[in-house]
Amino acid sequence: MSDSSRTPRPKSEPRFPDGPQPDPAGSHFERRIRSFQPRRSRVTQGQADALQRLWPKWGLDIDGRRTLDLPELFAADLPVVLEIGFGMGEATARMAAADPGTGILAVDVHTPGQGNLLNLADQGGLSNIRVANGDAIILLREMLAPDSLVGLRVYFPDPWPKKRHHKRRLIQPEFLTLAASRLRPGALLHCATDWEPYAEVMLDVLSAHPDFENTRPDNGYAPRPDFRPLTRFEAQGLDKGHVVNDLLFRRVPHGTDGKDSTNSTNSRTDSGTDSPGT
Repeated sequence: MSDSSRTPRPKSEPRFPDGPQPDPAGSHFERRIRSFQPRRSRVTQGQADALQRLWPKWGLDIDGRRTLDLPELFAADLPVVLEIGFGMGEATARMAAADPGTGILAVDVHTPGQGNLLNLADQGGLSNIRVANGDAIILLREMLAPDSLVGLRVYFPDPWPKKRHHKRRLIQPEFLTLAASRLRPGALLHCATDWEPYAEVMLDVLSAHPDFENTRPDNGYAPRPDFRPLTRFEAQGLDKGHVVNDLLFRRVPHGTDGKDSTNSTNSRTDSGTDSPGT
């Protein structure tokens, strides 16, 4: 049958029936200003095969309708780090391989990246990775219990460089308050960006938030830690003269300053931002 004679797939019909759904939360939650733009790029045969085979085992849709039991999800009682926006997943897979005793719950909306990370996890025997599809805000607010995470990673989120789009940036006070409610005391919040103006905003916003403290004695940026791999795209940017800044902040113990913001807000805190894509 020629390509011209194929019947188009209805938009409402999922491309991968047993894989990630196009809009898992549907209309059950309010539509906020989004901090990510879904990218429609080609899914390779290998990525498609991984989605079909492995999504039922290692994938989950963010529908906001249940609280996740993380030991059940990972089939082990592992400390869990949430990674928001993993691109094609190479760095995620390398971190999982280097630290098999930590579970990585990796969320993104990019279907090729989801398939690629599942494929990498399968090839590397990395049972400590779970791939989540959808809005990270709904995941944090509706599906994760308080104090359930030992870390949060936000690497190279969309910087939304135009001033009129700054409200779409992820790292804002409302997001940090929500994230803090799901992070255990002592948990590490690690951000990285190659957009210097955004790095400056991140540093200011994080430094001003009562639930986080800078791990750097000089209260500045941190050197790239060994556990964050240098990706191919990051290396290309560095070759072009881009400056990459890492920020390492720690969740302070509850009530350390007498006014833990997560204790004075509802655990279902609304945020004006959504999760980044890639």
